[in-house]
Amino acid sequence: MLVLNNTNAQLLTFFLTGIPGFESVHIWISIPICFMYLLATLGNCTTLFVIRTESSLHEPMYYFLSMLALSDLGLSLSSLPSMLRIFLFNAMEISADACIAQEFFIHGFTGMESSMLLIMSFDCFPAIFNPLRYNSILTSSRILHRGLIFDIKSILLVLPLPFTLNRLRYCNKHLLSHFYCLHQDVMKLACSDNRVNFYYGLFVSLCMMSDSVFIAVSYVFNLKTVLGIASHGEQVKALNTCVSHICAVLIFFVPIITLATIHHFAKHKSPLAMILIADAFLLVPPLMNPIVYCVKSWQIRVKVLEKLSLKSK
Repeated sequence: MLVLNNTNAQLLTFFLTGIPGFESVHIWISIPICFMYLLATLGNCTTLFVIRTESSLHEPMYYFLSMLALSDLGLSLSSLPSMLRIFLFNAMEISADACIAQEFFIHGFTGMESSMLLIMSFDCFPAIFNPLRYNSILTSSRILHRGLIFDIKSILLVLPLPFTLNRLRYCNKHLLSHFYCLHQDVMKLACSDNRVNFYYGLFVSLCMMSDSVFIAVSYVFNLKTVLGIASHGEQVKALNTCVSHICAVLIFFVPIITLATIHHFAKHKSPLAMILIADAFLLVPPLMNPIVYCVKSWQIRVKVLEKLSLKSK
C-alpha cells in the first residue's frame, strides 16, 4: 500500500483527468470510446481464435501476430476500467494501489508490444532473404523461446517502477494529467526527491525508443536485400511482406515517443493535446492492428470470412 511518508501514515488517493473543457459531455464521449474498445477487443480475440483453430496458420508470422494481439488486449484492458469510471460515472478518484498496479500493467504491456514489433522486424529479414527456408529457420520452439525471453525482459524492465513510486512522499498535489496512471505523471506529484524515478523512467523510455531504432536498422537491411532482387515484381512482393508490420510500428511508436518526449522535456504542455496523444497511445494500436493485418494478410481474411459464413448458415 502506498502511504504518505510521515508518522501519521494515511492512504493516498489520486485524481484522474478526463478531457479538459468537455466534462459536461463525458457521457457522450464514452460512446465512441467504448465502441472502439469493443472493436479492439473483438478484433484481437478474433485474430487469436482464428490462428488458434486453423492449423494452416500455425506458422511463425502468425505466432508473432498472436503475441502482438495478446499485448494489445492487455494494453486495452489495463486502461479500460478507469476510463469507463471517468466517462460514464464521472468518478475521478483512484486509490494509490490501483494507480500503481495500472501503471505497471500499462508500461509492462507497452514493453511487450514494443518487443514483439522488434522481433517481427527481424522476422521479416529471413522471409525476404530466404523464403524457402523461412519455416525451418524460425521453428515454433524458437519463436516461443524468443517471445518468452522478450516478455520476461519487458516485465523485469518495468518491475522497479512501482517500488520507486512507493518510496516517494506525496503532499497536496494529487491531480494526474490523464485518465490512467503513468509513471512519469505520478512521480511529478511527489514533494520528495524523485531523481531516481526520473532517471530510471527515462532509462525505460530510452529502452523502448531503442526498439524503434533497431527496427529502423533492420529495415535498412531488409530494403538493401529487396533492392538486390533482380525482378521488379519480386521486389514488390518482398516489400508487401512487411507492409503491415511497418504500419503497426508507426501506429504504435509515433504516439508513445511523442508522449514520452513531451513528459520528459516539454516545458509548456497543452492539456488537450496530451489527452489526445494519450488516447491515440492506448486506443489506436489495439484497434488498428487487427484491421491492418486482416486487410494485408489474405490468409487471415479468408479464414475469418469462412468462420463468419459458417455461423450464418
